[in-house]
Amino acid sequence: MNLVTGATTALITPFKNGKLDEQKYADLVQRQIDNGIHAVCPVGTTGESATLSYEEDRICMEIAVSVCKGTGTKVLAGAGSNSTAEAIEAAKTAQKCGVDAIFSVAPYYNKPSQEGLYQHYKAIAQSVPDLPFMLYNVPGRTVVDISADTVIRLFDDVENIYGIKEATGSIERTIELLSRRPELKVFSGDDAIDYAILANGGAGITSVTSNLLPDLKAQLVNHALSGDYAAAKALNDFLYPINKVLFLESNPVMIKAAMHIAGLIDTLEYRLPLVAPSAENMKRLEEVMKHYTIKGA
Repeated sequence: MNLVTGATTALITPFKNGKLDEQKYADLVQRQIDNGIHAVCPVGTTGESATLSYEEDRICMEIAVSVCKGTGTKVLAGAGSNSTAEAIEAAKTAQKCGVDAIFSVAPYYNKPSQEGLYQHYKAIAQSVPDLPFMLYNVPGRTVVDISADTVIRLFDDVENIYGIKEATGSIERTIELLSRRPELKVFSGDDAIDYAILANGGAGITSVTSNLLPDLKAQLVNHALSGDYAAAKALNDFLYPINKVLFLESNPVMIKAAMHIAGLIDTLEYRLPLVAPSAENMKRLEEVMKHYTIKGA
């Protein structure tokens, strides 16, 4: 099984007049490839997956697969839901689109038990047994935490579950997981602590900031995975101000604003209930962005 690891980008979804801007989406994927990103992640949290239609999900994945074809960049697509049956359909759609792997967010709102989480993920992963599968733990959004015990149980029991995107903000969780299962592929899901997770044995990152600065995020991961931790830490420290300002409001509000300021997307559009950032936060973002060189903008 060909696993996806390294520097991956949680792609924004550009809109124009309320509709998916397909050409701009393709352009954004190409920019990621040109700047050395190892994989792109369509239709995740940053892609406003909660307000995309199933048809839009499919189109985004098809575009990503088409643009990445024949390059070194892979496609790690989002395929999650709070309904197990819907998540299975999403996973099967992703497989038909030709993605290289999928990640699936913990079921939100339902507040399932750990046994419910185990059965949920087992059912989805086994519905696409030939597709590499990553768990996605982000309790700040889902109000449920996939415990270390449940992660390890799934990793041991389900052949195609190979890793987890860890967005708990807890370094201890990464240390626990990798101390118990060193071969588990743990991705950082929090930009500010990419270095810390990689230095503790993480296999990659899924970044919001890399929408804007894919070159620097790819370099950070390359340094860490080659053992040059001093260079990786220096980049992580340099990126700290932009990592922080991009989360002043709910993701992807700030990263889309940053992409618009940089001229990387033509219109600043969100799907309700998300709206543009406050004037104060927009000003803070503009000030921080002056310290970075944005390639391809």
